[in-house]
Amino acid sequence: MAHPPQGGGMHGMAGSVAPAVPTGVAGLPQPAATTAAGGFGLEEIGIPGRDYLREALTSCQDPLKAIEDFQIENGILLPSLRPMLPLLDLHGIKRLDFHNSVLEDLRDKLVAQIAELGNSSDPKEKDKKLRDLLSKSFPVIQIKEVRPVVMSILKNMSYIEDRYLRFLVRDKQLYADCDIEIKRHLWRDNQSLFGDEVSPLLSQYIKNKENVLFNHESGVAGFFNGSPKSRRQAEVIQKLAEMIGTNVKLYDMTLQFLRTLFLRTKNVHYCTLRSELLMALHDREIQEVISVDPCHKFTWCLDACIREKNVDLKRSRELQGFLDAIRHGQEQVLGDLSMTLCDPFAINFLSQSAMKLINHQVDKEGLPRDQPVLHLLLRMLALGLSAWEMIETQDFREPKLELPLLVQFLPALMSLIVDDQVRSLNSKLPVEERDTAGIIIDHSGPPPDMYDVQVSQCHIAATLAMQYTLQTAKNKDKTGVMRVLGVLAQNIKGHPFEDAFLHSLVTLLISMKEEFENEDFCTSVFDEFFFTCINVENMNRHLMRLLWWIHTKLPPARISTLLKVAEPTTSGTGDAASNMYEALRDKMLAHQALDPHQENTF
Repeated sequence: MAHPPQGGGMHGMAGSVAPAVPTGVAGLPQPAATTAAGGFGLEEIGIPGRDYLREALTSCQDPLKAIEDFQIENGILLPSLRPMLPLLDLHGIKRLDFHNSVLEDLRDKLVAQIAELGNSSDPKEKDKKLRDLLSKSFPVIQIKEVRPVVMSILKNMSYIEDRYLRFLVRDKQLYADCDIEIKRHLWRDNQSLFGDEVSPLLSQYIKNKENVLFNHESGVAGFFNGSPKSRRQAEVIQKLAEMIGTNVKLYDMTLQFLRTLFLRTKNVHYCTLRSELLMALHDREIQEVISVDPCHKFTWCLDACIREKNVDLKRSRELQGFLDAIRHGQEQVLGDLSMTLCDPFAINFLSQSAMKLINHQVDKEGLPRDQPVLHLLLRMLALGLSAWEMIETQDFREPKLELPLLVQFLPALMSLIVDDQVRSLNSKLPVEERDTAGIIIDHSGPPPDMYDVQVSQCHIAATLAMQYTLQTAKNKDKTGVMRVLGVLAQNIKGHPFEDAFLHSLVTLLISMKEEFENEDFCTSVFDEFFFTCINVENMNRHLMRLLWWIHTKLPPARISTLLKVAEPTTSGTGDAASNMYEALRDKMLAHQALDPHQENTF
């Protein structure tokens, strides 16, 4: 798959503009205004139309006789019908209404026959008959009543000549009336037109993802809920898949748009869309597309692992085999693979799976280097976290795992897990038996230096540290959360997992809302974490979501400060953030009014 050209806007991504359309095309009707004045295209196929009737009426001696002759010559040529027309007149049925009803009936039957021809088992014969029908019928496409017939012919054709496509493109009404099967032909060589159609869908997709991330009413409903297959049933994904159909060129254009938008915005939701779109086409069994995407089998295997929430030995060998099979000259495939792995759902799964294996190694007193699946997960994390840099620099080389990550950070992380386990066990013992038998007394001090250093220097370490923090919060380990949360404050900005982590963290902190009655927990969460990185974009929206659910547990002295910090700035924020802040303020004021013992801090 080719990588994106440089340029501005969706048209810049496409790298081309609509093809030049000549003022007249041989054998085709003129634009609507011209054709309307010349008989709505009937003359072009040898049927007397408006021009003929005008000429007959202006040159005849008896206009009524001329009209009667025109009706006889151009009416329905069925002798048995002619005696019935006066009877219809007696019943007040207009000749126009009668002829229109016949036209509609014949049109529907003709459209059905064309559809039947389109399903023919002989493609050559089918295409020949459809081409003949199109050449005879296209001149009357401007007649709205018979347009469905022409559109039905176009819809069933496997190839449409450029001269017809150019005519359809320059007439907005005709373009709007085209079925999606016809539009695929129009988009095939007109990237800017396709970009105009795709752009609103891409914007809506990003908006939908952000609505889930920042929805303050979602409570404990997490961002990662739902199976991969259910997520790609979303309307936007299905619309994109329908627009692409079996057209490889349209699929490639869509991937170009996604790469370019990811490159410009660093928004990792475009990586999610890249994976979900491919798997939606996989679900539809669009072999023409998925068979030419070199990432298909890898994405399919990873999707199965995410669905099953596990990487077994067989799957790990398949994933490693895909990575090892990339040969010299095929390195660009790494760009698309890295986007697949930069998807927040993939990052979350890989880091969660890595943490499971690390916990497993702790339980059996093993070393990280003895776990080959862990090395594969870290390898894939490294590839995913370097996606933006790889596409931006066009340097398609798989990043190597740094030795300090393996020999310094992972042991330090395992020591924290051991401390958590000892502290948990200690808390379950009677008070008089705690901290005896040589057990170290303090399991709540700062994390080891190597933990802090690597989190600040290595994206993979930061990702695992985020996942470990979520693990402690999930276990409702107040001391564990306080011990490591502050380390992340300066190391999540710009991280691909940033917003997904903050959403998950807030969701878990909401489940620990009782702990916010303690000042030490508030200090750790607010002063050492949120206040330290409040300048990170969207941080205030995550903070507002947390306050929405836990403000009733906060010490009164905290509320005023938190509201001031959470207030969106006048620049760089949208209506959603401002509306959310106003709703939060009203909610907190309402609670204060119901609690007369709480002092007014507003």
